Amino acid sequence: MKARSLVPILYILFLMLPIYWLVAMSFKTTNEILGGFSLFPQVWTLDNYRVIFTDPTWYWGYFNSISYVTLNTVISLAAALPAAYAFSRYSFMGDKHLFFWLLTNRMAPVAVFALPFFQLYSAVGLFDTYLAVALAHCLFNIPLAVWILEGFMSGIPKELDETAFVDGYSFPRFFTTIFVPTIKAGIGVTAFFLFMFSWVELLLAKTLTAVYAKPIAAVMTRTASSAGYELGLLAAAGVLTIIPGAIVIYFVRNYIAKGFALGRV
Repeated sequence: MKARSLVPILYILFLMLPIYWLVAMSFKTTNEILGGFSLFPQVWTLDNYRVIFTDPTWYWGYFNSISYVTLNTVISLAAALPAAYAFSRYSFMGDKHLFFWLLTNRMAPVAVFALPFFQLYSAVGLFDTYLAVALAHCLFNIPLAVWILEGFMSGIPKELDETAFVDGYSFPRFFTTIFVPTIKAGIGVTAFFLFMFSWVELLLAKTLTAVYAKPIAAVMTRTASSAGYELGLLAAAGVLTIIPGAIVIYFVRNYIAKGFALGRV
């Protein structure tokens, strides 16, 4: 085997090592994890996964997280598509400054907005709902979506728009039947990043929920006790949190490859 072929293989193995270790730990008891080093579980157990799939607090945590993440992805894309089209096709006063201001929202620390969102949603009755977390994440995800989509849309010649309008297409029909399918790779890439950023965000998700919409990341803190962390249970929960992201990557994998080649990513 040539050295240049060996290097990427070793690199991939190095990247996969933490995931393997997490999976292996999920089949161990906490005592075995703390007892010593072992590449494989000495005694295989499914008790950690059994707790997650039988305890409503655990499996509802996953359902809550997937619900508000999906809702945020849909809202962010719906708002970002027309905004990105406006930035890519029209010039207006302050357009560059507004575009830069959108990006500064993505740069701001999440902790800055936690308390204002908490007070606002408590006042209007949105606290501890999927919509509360989804809308809060829009503050960061919509600017990101606009920035990515604008790069894709700017790569589409304006003659496409003009030709469609000459052929009698209304703007809504042109946008939904011609323009959006043309940039589907960009939409796939954008949806991937929106899902990932919303899925891993913890501070706002914990601050804006209490019981009914509590995300899985907040539920995982329940493994702490006076005796320490239930490491096996925590590892099993970690393995299950990887699965939604892997599913999203599988369905948009072709779009991601095109997106990195063509768009602003």
